[in-house]
Parts: sequence; C-alpha cells; structure tokens
Amino acid sequence: MSGHGRVEAIWIKRVKRGPMDPVDEATCMADRGIQGNADQGGRRQITIIEEEVFDRIRRNLPDVEPAMRRANLMVSGVGLEESRGRVLAVGSVRVLIQGETRPCERMDAQCPGLTTSLRANWHGGAYGTILEGGVIRLGDAVSLEEATP
Repeated sequence: MSGHGRVEAIWIKRVKRGPMDPVDEATCMADRGIQGNADQGGRRQITIIEEEVFDRIRRNLPDVEPAMRRANLMVSGVGLEESRGRVLAVGSVRVLIQGETRPCERMDAQCPGLTTSLRANWHGGAYGTILEGGVIRLGDAVSLEEATP
C-alpha cells in the first residue's frame, strides 16, 4: 500500500468506555493526546485504524462499523502493519507509532467474529504518541515517514 492517504473519520471518546463521538476536527496536544479525549499521556495518546481493513472485514461481517473499533482516527491509503517506530504525518500533526492496537474480546460484544477479524496483520490498528500537536481535520493528508535510524 502506498505511503500517502487521507483522514476519513475522527472520533473522540470523552469518558473511558464511553461512546465514540464523531467529529470533523480535533486538536492534538504534543505528549498529551487529543483535547477532550479520555486517554491522555502515556504511550497510547491516539489510536488509528485503516479504512481498507474495515472494507475487507465487512465482506464477512456486514454489520461492522469502524466506530466499533473505538479508535480515534480512520485513515485510507496508508498501511499501518509493522509501522512501530515510524512517524505518521496527519496534516501538520506528527504521531510516533508505538505499536499495534491488539483487539480485545469487547469487540465481539458489538459484533461476533470482530475480535478474530482484527487479530492478524495489525488489523486492529496502531497507537502512538503525539510528537507535534495541531488540528487534524477530515480530508487531511496522511503519510507514513521512514523510520529514523
């Protein structure tokens, strides 16, 4: 998959285990996370999924909605598999990918079979820390930069 894509969806989770609220833009704060999001600080400041993964999953599980994954961003055109240590540029924001977001059994509570569908090849997405903050908007350009040595 190419290294250039775009932001397809943005969600903010205002309280832990709370609903994922879709928004048109979000403010990212360096070393913190998304303004208004429940997850602040630590290594999991932002979570990202791929639109193409969900398009494939829907072939077998037509009721799956990307918001069920409970991620903050859905991007298209950028493959997240094995991206640990690389920087994801989202508009002016820079995210250091820290690792793979492993799906938990809570996924099956929303749609039976979703946990298994997300397990292989980083299909559950990635998480990271915000290196450079700014505002991200629907349609912003997204690219995966090469890892620095």
